[in-house]
Parts: sequence; structure tokens; C-alpha cells
Amino acid sequence: MFKKILIANRGEIACRVAATAKRLGVKTVAVYSDADANAKHVAVCDEAVHIGGSAPKDSYLRWERIIEAAQATGAQAIHPGYGFLSENEDFAHACAAAGLVFIGPPPSAIKDMGLKAESKQLMEKAGVPLVPGYHGSDQDPALLQREADRIGYPVLIKASAGGGGKGMRAVDKSEDFAAALASCQREAINSFGDDAVLVEKYVQRPRHIEIQVFGDTHGDVVYLFERDCSVQRRHQKVLEEAPAPGMTPALRQQMGEAAVAAAKAVNYVGAGTVEFIVEQPGGYERPDQMKFYFMEMNTRLQVEHPVTEAITGLDLVEWQLRVASGEPLPVKQQDLSITGHAIEARICAENPDNNFLPATGALNVYALPECVTFERGAVRVDSGVRQGDAISPFYDSMVAKLIVHGDTREQA
Repeated sequence: MFKKILIANRGEIACRVAATAKRLGVKTVAVYSDADANAKHVAVCDEAVHIGGSAPKDSYLRWERIIEAAQATGAQAIHPGYGFLSENEDFAHACAAAGLVFIGPPPSAIKDMGLKAESKQLMEKAGVPLVPGYHGSDQDPALLQREADRIGYPVLIKASAGGGGKGMRAVDKSEDFAAALASCQREAINSFGDDAVLVEKYVQRPRHIEIQVFGDTHGDVVYLFERDCSVQRRHQKVLEEAPAPGMTPALRQQMGEAAVAAAKAVNYVGAGTVEFIVEQPGGYERPDQMKFYFMEMNTRLQVEHPVTEAITGLDLVEWQLRVASGEPLPVKQQDLSITGHAIEARICAENPDNNFLPATGALNVYALPECVTFERGAVRVDSGVRQGDAISPFYDSMVAKLIVHGDTREQA
């Protein structure tokens, strides 16, 4: 096990990682921007290093400063959290070059899963179900139009390098395709610097069900069951729960085994999430009609990982640290089981009178229910703020997560 790690993040996830590290006797180093000089994550870590200005590009995305901070403090490894540099292949390479362990997957896995079209080609070879569509490299507009006509409408145009709901257009009929394609490509080049797209069948009334996977450096991969993340707003998750309502043991096994195949196809190590889009034409009453298709793989710890911890009784950050230090996975697939039901709600600083846009300023009132923090319990609140803190305009509006666990979904 490491003696000291640097946490290359802020807010709730930095506090979350620090809590497990402290329990394991691992020293922690925080990094912070100008805006975060008095932030909670700075206070809970053993050491803290200032890395730059308030904007992410001046601090949390400056990986050379982060690596310098790790070396200066004697940290052996860097935990990237989620967001920022967590899925940056170059950062993972830079950590290795500096003699530091990147607590995450190998750079090759980040690269392989980073582009939607290329990852889907890999998944097709691995036998993972895909939404019918075109994922090729030829981006001639006439070819894309023909492929859309072949697939059948409605179709969804998606930026290959996209994420967070950007660079997506639904098209209902052939005559609208060209204009939608041009619009999608403009947004893709502006948002991601890459106008490549893929075209897929538009699955209507879909569910978003993802599988938590974990791999070690000894070639073993397990799945830790599913999370249903179908409740979204503007393609951003709002509520997550586990297990997924209506899930059958047979379908769970099929999806889990497909997720493991996806992870093994890229020699995955650490915590990862394989996201599937699920078609359910018969509704919850007909689970036998459910079909699932690979959407993408997130090569990091997810925001919603606590619901998996709640139903399995495991600490996924502890698993990350142990696996990154070379230990094998603590348990085998047959030893994993589900207990009860968990639901997570993201708590965001937003203005309901202004279309729920992010709100900033002083957090004057912050009242918590009776709960545990960063550990399994009936009511858990993972938070990166305290009453009196300032909510900055520079970062994501999520300030905390409420996770509840009960014997049944109704109780949760």
C-alpha cells in the first residue's frame, strides 16, 4: 500500500478519496487553486500545494504543476478523482514518466475508450452488443446520409469525441439529415476540436443502465452489478439507483458478462463503468423484451459510485488504492452479492427561478440530516462544502450527494 498519495481534484471527490486514505493510514496531499484556498478538501488533507489560478486551465488541468507537487511532497501516486484529468491519456503517461503511479487504468485503455467510434469497433470485435449504426472513419456527408437512410429513421448523430450531451442531434426524416449533420459537426469542432461523428439508430424511450467493473494487474475483472441512471436533465444524470428496477438475474448476468468482455478487450485495470442503453418496448412488465447496447465506457470512478458501495458493502476507493499498488482484487465474482436498494440524488447549487442554471455566492445555510459521511449507512451525505463556504463560478455546480439505502426500493 502507498504511504502518501496526491489527490488531483477538488470538492466532494477529493474529500471522498481523502477519507478512505485516512482510514487506511495513507497520507494525502491536496492541490488547490486561488478560489479554493480555504476549501474543505484543503482542510481534510495532510498537506496542500497551491497550483495556480481559479480557472481550471490555470490549476486543476495543469498536470505539470500537479506532478511537480507530487514530487515535491514525496507522494508515490496520484488519484485523479473524476472530471479534470481523470480520463487524460497524456496525464497518465506523464505520471508514469515521472515515476508516479496513476490510480486509474493504463493510458492505452483511456485512449481505446476515449473515442466513441473507435471504442465501438473494439466492442464489436469483443462481441459486445451495439446499437445498429455507422461507426466508420469515412466522414463523407453523402456516405453518412446513405448510412442513415439504411439504418432507418429516427437516427441519432453523435460527435465521436463527445460527451455530456454535446454534439448530438436526433433526426426524424431523411430530408432533415444534412442540416442536422452540419449543425452537429459545428458543435463538435467547437466543443471537442474534432468534427467526426457516428450515426446510430435512435432508441426511443431508452433506459440508461451502467455496469460497474473492476480489473486488477493480474488479469482478473469482475462486475459489481448495475446502476440505473435514466433520470437525467439535459443529458446530465440527476438520480441514480441500484439495482435497476425490473432487472432480472439473467439479464444482469448477460450485461455483467458483456461489461467484463468490454474491460478485458482493452486490458482494463481499476474502476470503470460500462454504460449501456436499454430498449424496453414492453415496459417494466415485460423484462424479457429488454435489449441492451453498448454506449461508452467511463475510464474512471463515477460520481454515482456510492450506490454500488451501498448495495455491495464495499469501498471502491479502497479497491482503487489496493489494485493500483499491485494487489489482486479482494474477492471473486461468485463472492459478490446485492443487499437492499440504494438511491443517490445529486445536490447542486442552482437557481430554480433561472432555469436551474448554476448559482454562486456564500453558502449561508447548509443543514444535514442525521447521516454518515463517506461510508456505508442508511443515510449518507458525501459533501465538498461546509456552511459559510463560497460557491465558485469556476467549477461544477454539484456540491454534495445524498445516498440512501434500504431493504427495498420503497424503503429507500
